[in-house]
Amino acid sequence: MPIPFLLIGIGAGAAALGLGKSVKAGVDQKEAKETNERAQDIIQEATGQVNKCRKNSGDAITNLGEEKIRVLDGSIKPFVFAFEQLHNVELTDSVGLEELQKFRIDKQSLDELKEMQTMAASIAGGVASGAAIGAITAFGAYGGAMAFGAASTGTAIASLSGIAATNATLAFLGGGALSIGGLGMVGGTAVLGGLVAGPALAVMGFVVGAKASANKDKAYSNLAKAKEYQEEMETVKSVCKGIHMRANMFERLIVKLNAIFEPLVYSLEQIIVTSGTDYSTYTSEQKATVAASMAIAGAIKAVLNTPILTEGGKLTPQSEAIADSVKGVLASADE
Repeated sequence: MPIPFLLIGIGAGAAALGLGKSVKAGVDQKEAKETNERAQDIIQEATGQVNKCRKNSGDAITNLGEEKIRVLDGSIKPFVFAFEQLHNVELTDSVGLEELQKFRIDKQSLDELKEMQTMAASIAGGVASGAAIGAITAFGAYGGAMAFGAASTGTAIASLSGIAATNATLAFLGGGALSIGGLGMVGGTAVLGGLVAGPALAVMGFVVGAKASANKDKAYSNLAKAKEYQEEMETVKSVCKGIHMRANMFERLIVKLNAIFEPLVYSLEQIIVTSGTDYSTYTSEQKATVAASMAIAGAIKAVLNTPILTEGGKLTPQSEAIADSVKGVLASADE
């Protein structure tokens, strides 16, 4: 029996409609794929930039910690030994030392320097044996004050390593390795400057098995999330760069102060050799050397002791204030 023309027309129309849907589905699928690829590229680029910035910041903090240890185990050690030999030290205001006078150390400050020097020696020894993972980074970030607060057990290395292991900021920056319980980069989230930063998209790509149109919608949703993640990472980068700059600035300050301090320590040692340990018998020039060495030691202690980060990962305001004061000391010393 011949097929009615009407049925032929319906069949052709249905085929055309089906073909049209297939073509649209193919276009949607292609668009979804390309959109997801764009989202993935955004995520990968943003993550790569943050990882680079994170590593640079972590390295800067570690370098600062290493410089602190070097100075403590270097010029601070002979200074403490020499200064403790002096008797009858009574300082009066000295012309040209106005900026230096605010940093002059007292007995308590000297004792704290000795504690820091002992801790630095312990960390240095721990590094040689591999026991001080994260300790140098923690010392660079937090300084002596917070380290003393944590070292209640008397085991400085373990305490500092514990700080580095449990603090999310240092884990994010590389100071808390997974091997010592740190978060590393795979802890899910890391707190940095009050911002919770982590993988905004655990899995990128369209939903397998969904309809093509739904895939396209999901892809655009992924793209929006990727752009949101990119914006968050810009904030993280800004925080990382701030940490990097502050750590570098503190390292430079310590290096400059130590360049002034080392000759003063040598002069102090020579004064003791030639003139004894009774400060009251010293010449005006010798007394000025003692006063200057005390002031520079105090300035170094202030830099060593001041944390550049809070436990929440923010830059501390006191680190900026100390930096400004020390710059004044350096300017005064150059005059």
